[in-house]
Amino acid sequence: MNLLEAQHLKKYFADQKAVDDVSFSIPQGSIFGLLGPNGAGKTTLIRMITGIFYPDSGQINFNGRPFDPVNDTIGIGYMPEERGLYKKMKIGEQALYLAQLKGLSKAEAMKNIKVWFEKFEMQSWWNKKVEDLSKGMSQKLQFVTTVLHNPKLIILDEPFSGLDPVNANLIKDEIFNLAKNGSTIIFSTHRMEQVEEICDHIILVNKGKKILDGTVKQVRHDFKENQFSIAAQTLPEHLHTHIFKVEKHTADGLLIRLEDGVSNNDVLQYFIGQGVQIQAFNEVLPSLNDIFIKLVEGTPQARQFQPA
Repeated sequence: MNLLEAQHLKKYFADQKAVDDVSFSIPQGSIFGLLGPNGAGKTTLIRMITGIFYPDSGQINFNGRPFDPVNDTIGIGYMPEERGLYKKMKIGEQALYLAQLKGLSKAEAMKNIKVWFEKFEMQSWWNKKVEDLSKGMSQKLQFVTTVLHNPKLIILDEPFSGLDPVNANLIKDEIFNLAKNGSTIIFSTHRMEQVEEICDHIILVNKGKKILDGTVKQVRHDFKENQFSIAAQTLPEHLHTHIFKVEKHTADGLLIRLEDGVSNNDVLQYFIGQGVQIQAFNEVLPSLNDIFIKLVEGTPQARQFQPA
């Protein structure tokens, strides 16, 4: 069952096509990556999903029926990239206030706050003000206030920004737990390695249009380029063959690209014929970062994602 379905969404601002006929479905309990360079239309999509904007055309279905911005937003938790906490308000009071805004009674809110504050070791923060927190501490609080009311749909925009590795792993583990327990998560980030690790399914938008949609595994297979890594103790100094090209020498072997029509067995037989003792032979799939750059290459936004 799909928790969320977007059908032919369009949103224009003057002559700018912020979202131009975008459709996708998100299965319940999945972690869905919404990707794209700056200005691609991601924020506009999120604002339509959360009822902040109305689409100019198209339809959003939520939990099997047309999305009702008045009533369905209670079942959504949204953690925007630009954080929305009240800096002068005490942390405990703020968590309680935001949980009650999302429909929890005071008793339910206090119960849930206690659970999450203990998970994240935030019990001593109750009387602190947000302005007194570090960026990482504020990030943990923002995450907690996003999920306190047990939303069906959780939207996380750059949730790991400002977190050290320990706290990033803590939130990552909770994202997996939430999905395992039935929550559906939209995850938006510029960090492609996080997407590969966390997401089941991705959509890539650019200039308002959808240019890629599929599971992470399938997308990487669709863009494979016949590259293989070979590990061996010794390799011939000169490799004379027309069945592959050597892309580069690595610490323990070679990265090669097979020519069209050449099979894995052809390559293995070649090396065995050369007396090479092969220790490992693996297909190398492109990273999502490589695929992202390839698909948006030529646009000004693509330069932001060039590897360091």
